[in-house]
Amino acid sequence: MKIYNTLTRKVEEFIPHEEGVVRMYTCGPTVYSYAHIGNFRTYIFEDILQKGLEYLGYEVKRVMNITDVGHMTSDSDSGEDKMIRGAKKEGKTVYEIADFYTEAFLKDMELLNIKRPATIERASHHIDTYIQMVEKLLRDGYAYISSGNVYFDISKAKNYYQLSGKKKEELMIGVRDTVEEDKAKKNPADFGLWFTLSKFENQAMKWDSPWGVGYPGWHIECSGISGKYLGEYLDIHCGAVDNIFPHHTNEIAQSEAYFGHPWCKYWVHGEFLNDQSGKMAKSSGEFLTVSLLISKGYHPLDYRYFCLGSQYRKPLVFSYDSLDQAKKAYQKLKDKVRGLKNDGEYQENFAKGYQQKFREAIENDLNTSMMLTVLYDVLKDQSMNDFTKRELVKDFDRVLSLSLLEEEEIDPNLEQYILEAIEKRKEAKANKNYQEADRIRDELLEKGIQLLDGREQTTYKIIK
Repeated sequence: MKIYNTLTRKVEEFIPHEEGVVRMYTCGPTVYSYAHIGNFRTYIFEDILQKGLEYLGYEVKRVMNITDVGHMTSDSDSGEDKMIRGAKKEGKTVYEIADFYTEAFLKDMELLNIKRPATIERASHHIDTYIQMVEKLLRDGYAYISSGNVYFDISKAKNYYQLSGKKKEELMIGVRDTVEEDKAKKNPADFGLWFTLSKFENQAMKWDSPWGVGYPGWHIECSGISGKYLGEYLDIHCGAVDNIFPHHTNEIAQSEAYFGHPWCKYWVHGEFLNDQSGKMAKSSGEFLTVSLLISKGYHPLDYRYFCLGSQYRKPLVFSYDSLDQAKKAYQKLKDKVRGLKNDGEYQENFAKGYQQKFREAIENDLNTSMMLTVLYDVLKDQSMNDFTKRELVKDFDRVLSLSLLEEEEIDPNLEQYILEAIEKRKEAKANKNYQEADRIRDELLEKGIQLLDGREQTTYKIIK
């Protein structure tokens, strides 16, 4: 397996700390609102990475956090707390907001066939772990107390800017508008480990600590949770490219100071999903969620297929036209697979060659478009029988997770609605009211239901 390592800026051979076992940590959502489809591009690539590693024979121990403790809007640990903003907007407590949007996130993961990590932990459940880490960082001289808050001193960190490739001069106050100077810090880029002097009105989430009542800085949460469940060494840490600085940079600094040795060897980051105006975000343009796509007649796996067509390290531009193309291609793929007969002898000699090509696509820095190409090559191969093709589709779909062999169950109420519409259309055609017949057909099509007129009867197919 070769994968691009952000830390070294090159594609490297993957060698885990423990043979055959991969300890993988992925940053989860901040649950103050729905995750948008740009967020889910990252979670899809991480899902493919986990399943690809498992396909290659590794045991993957994956942990994800849920950020339900205040998450700042700028990389200087300042700005509006997103959890409080969400609670104010909806007239709920921050705990109610966290519960609701955590469940919404997990439901969307399921709709997109994203495997739930074995360990998902909410940040608010591990306050004692963060306090323990901060106490040690203070004892060892990596942190200091100022104006009631505890900060990490980045001047004590080795190679602080290695992951981001940034230079100290680029991040100085006055160079970037996104950083405000905090007079309590020794260095402008020092970051908060624990806050007792709240920067927000009516801070709801507070806990007792040796430094007073307060709350953790959001960087310490991932270090604490990953260390508790995966130990002192990580093999892979994932996230989107906007996590590189400062979040992952600060994780490295505090974790290596705490453990006293190099912490994570491979840092794997996914590029953005962009719209026509740039990076997709919750604050600009149409807020694109999985549920919105469904309401527009798309299946969640149309979007998954769309994402698989591009390598995770390449920016991907979203448009409804491009999603329409992916939807059509995905439906054609499913139709081809469903047309395969489920009988015959398994042709192992043919299958092994294609399985090797599929493995090579995974090993080639998670080349999802090549994985799809191998799948299509299987379907086009005239020398293989249908049974062997079906077995290969099933095998590859362990990674692709496009539900290519699953039969879709239809809701009884929806089925009744369709059958009644077919009868009304039949009656309209008998009365030569072809305009009404066409209207019924088009209405069903808009809902993702295609009518198939035969000599004796009309049947239907769910295409969304």
